[in-house]
Amino acid sequence: MIKTLVRWTATLSLVGGALLTSFLGTGLKAIALPEDQVVKALQTVPVFAIADEKGIPLVAVGQDNKKVAGIFINQQDAQKFYQQLQQQQPDVASKVKIQTVSLAQVYKLQSTQKQPDGLVISYVPSSTEVEGAKQVLTANGEQYQGGVPLFVAKAGKDGGYLTINQNNQEIIPFFFEKSVLNEMVERFKKEKPDLAPTVKIDVVPLESVIATLQQSNDEALTRIMLVPSEEAIRFARENAPSSPQPAPATQTRPAPQQPTPKK
Repeated sequence: MIKTLVRWTATLSLVGGALLTSFLGTGLKAIALPEDQVVKALQTVPVFAIADEKGIPLVAVGQDNKKVAGIFINQQDAQKFYQQLQQQQPDVASKVKIQTVSLAQVYKLQSTQKQPDGLVISYVPSSTEVEGAKQVLTANGEQYQGGVPLFVAKAGKDGGYLTINQNNQEIIPFFFEKSVLNEMVERFKKEKPDLAPTVKIDVVPLESVIATLQQSNDEALTRIMLVPSEEAIRFARENAPSSPQPAPATQTRPAPQQPTPKK
């Protein structure tokens, strides 16, 4: 279970604070990561769409004739929208259903919509996590600017990103769910009390992460792991089709070890 993050991480440590500065507005490199690496980073994140049996998403057309497809981060939000659709437009609702897709599939779809009248993807964040993001940003002297919030922790004198060790590789986890990051942070504070006062949580929009993956070749980006909410993973597994489809991989869960800051 995602809530017991420590079960599937071997160690916690820090990675230099100079990495991933693109998220903080320092400018992006001209050379992007290879397409397969971008897809890999997004592949294990389940999101929710309202689509027909062929997988074609429900599209809203605005006054400017822009076609917009909503992608829900939270399954419950998708369910509420679908219920409203059943009440207001039952004929349309009868032709669609809530479908689980990977964020990589959405990215691929969006990548094909280059023309001016192409489909626009609109991500619908969890209202609970938006409120959590507002609290974090207010405490940091910042304001929520919209988008799907991701939560990441920093610590140490230089503000290094808190990492986990998975398969002998340092991974930088970005969480869709603030409460899960809090659990990791509390564990880190207990095991490294000298660094506890330096811990800080940052909020980064998912849209900025995807844009950075597309436009920067920073090696640190290959170590990003997007951690979906437990609810999203559970729903995706319970509703997985019989044929193989992209879905969150089952993680090996070694026993936790003492976290070590990286110099």
